[in-house]
Amino acid sequence: MFILTAIFSDRSGFIQSRRFTQDDISTKWLEAFGEVVSVIAVLSDEWKAVQAWARLGQIMVPGADGEEGSMETVETIVLTVEAVNARGGRRVFTSEDYAEFSTPAKAAMEFFNHFTKNNNNHE
Repeated sequence: MFILTAIFSDRSGFIQSRRFTQDDISTKWLEAFGEVVSVIAVLSDEWKAVQAWARLGQIMVPGADGEEGSMETVETIVLTVEAVNARGGRRVFTSEDYAEFSTPAKAAMEFFNHFTKNNNNHE
């Protein structure tokens, strides 16, 4: 079973987390969920993901104005993945290990926002 945990701040600044399995995901979000899972597929055959955490972060990208050296900040989804191997080893992989674990893809953002904003009792 795969568990996705979304961690986010509510309007009051308190950290909230919500856990979801593939059974909690409606058919509307299966494609976006598949895109998130495909990001995790970069793990080697030795490691199998058992749990993933998604959080909202920011990354610097080249500016849209095209000026050399111009940078801007964009929101991104950052994944942290707990994985196990056949020898019983357990490890946590982050975006520092795999750049793919930080993705500003529109589908990933919509997926994250659906599960955090629609499940945030404080908003």
